[in-house]
Amino acid sequence: MMSNESENSSGAAKAARSRYSDVQGAARFPVKLPIHIKSQGGDSDTESENISANGVLFQCDADMPVGSTIDFTISLPAEVVGTEADVQVECRGRVVRSGEQDGRRGVGVVIDEYRFERK
Repeated sequence: MMSNESENSSGAAKAARSRYSDVQGAARFPVKLPIHIKSQGGDSDTESENISANGVLFQCDADMPVGSTIDFTISLPAEVVGTEADVQVECRGRVVRSGEQDGRRGVGVVIDEYRFERK
C-alpha cells in the first residue's frame, strides 16, 4: 500500500509532466551554450542541449527532481549577440523532466523568470 507522501509526490510529478506537455510544443533549437547552475548541492557548469522559447534541456550529474526550482545562468557569446562582452541571462525555472540519457542525467527546465545582465 502506498503512503500519502508517495501518492502526493506521484501526483505532483504527473501534474508537472502534464504542464510540460503543454509548453513542449515550442520549436527547439539545438544550441550549445554555457550554463552555470546554482543549487543547494553546490554550483556546477554544463551546456545546453537545446533551447526553446519556453525552456532549456541540459545534462548534469546532480539529481534534480521534477517540480524542483532551479536558478541558472545562460551565457550568450558576445560575437553571437553583437556586443563587446558576453551577455548573461539569469534564469529561474522549474524542472519538468529528469532522467538518464547517454549515461548522464538529462534535465528539462521551464523558464519562469529571466533577466539580462551585461558584464
